[in-house]
Amino acid sequence: METQVQKVQKVLVHLSGGNAAAQCARFVQRPAFCPFKHLSVTQAAAIPLDVQDRGVDVGVAVILQTTNQRVLLTRRAAGLRIFPGLWVPPGGHVELEETLVAAGLRELHEETGLEVEQNDVSPQILGLWESAYPARLARGSPFRHHIVTYMLLHCPHTHQELQVCLRPDPAEVSACLWVDRDLARSIVGGADGEEGGLQPPPPPVVRVTEVLPDGALRGSLLPGAVLCARAPAEGPDVERVSTGTKYALGLWLDSLAPRQSSSTAGGSC
Repeated sequence: METQVQKVQKVLVHLSGGNAAAQCARFVQRPAFCPFKHLSVTQAAAIPLDVQDRGVDVGVAVILQTTNQRVLLTRRAAGLRIFPGLWVPPGGHVELEETLVAAGLRELHEETGLEVEQNDVSPQILGLWESAYPARLARGSPFRHHIVTYMLLHCPHTHQELQVCLRPDPAEVSACLWVDRDLARSIVGGADGEEGGLQPPPPPVVRVTEVLPDGALRGSLLPGAVLCARAPAEGPDVERVSTGTKYALGLWLDSLAPRQSSSTAGGSC
C-alpha cells in the first residue's frame, strides 16, 4: 500500500482467510494525538519523499493468552530505533505471502524464544491499530506508519510453564511480564490523553523478568505506576505500556467478559 501522507484522510484495511472473500476490518483505531491527524500542509510537505513512498507497513502483535488467563508483554530494548523502552506484545512485520498467524508465531519465537505450534493455538483478531512513529509531532515528523493487527492466541499452557521456556533476544527485548486481568484493568484505566487517577489503582510493584545483555534472565520488581504511565505531551517519552497495547488489552478484557458472565450466571432474573 503506497500513499502520499498529505493526502491521507482514511485508510481502509481488508482481511481475508483461506478462500473467503476479503472483508473490511471492523475495528481500526488510532490515538487522539496521532501525528497524521495534526500535520499541517507545510509539515506534510517537509516529510522526505522516501518516507512518503514507503507507504503503510503491515504488522502483527500477539496477545498470547495462557490457560490461567495471563498475557505476555515485553519491554522493547533501549537500542531499538522505534518505540525503545515501551511495553508491547511480541510482534513485528508481516512478510510477503506470510499469514498473520505464521508471522505472529515467528516474531514470538524470534523475540522471546517461545516455540508455539500453529496447530496448538486458536487465533482471534481483536482489533487493528494505526501507529505512527514518533507518536507525537512534538518529537518530530513521523517516519514510520503501521497498521498493526492485534491477534489473540489461546495457548494450551500456563504462564508458569511458558516462563521456564523464555529465551528473549536481548537485542530486541529488555524485560518480560505476564499480565493478569487486574493489572490489565489498571493499565487500560490510564488511557493516554486523559486526566484523572487510575481506576483501579495499580499494585505498588509488579514482578518482571529482566533480560541481561548476555541473554541471562533475572527476576526484578517494577513499580506498578510505571506500567500505567501516560504518554507525555511534550519532552522525551517515558517507560510505559504503549497506547496501542492499552487499546489491545481493553479488547482482551472485553473478550473475557462473556465467559465470566456465563460462568457466574445463576438462577435469578
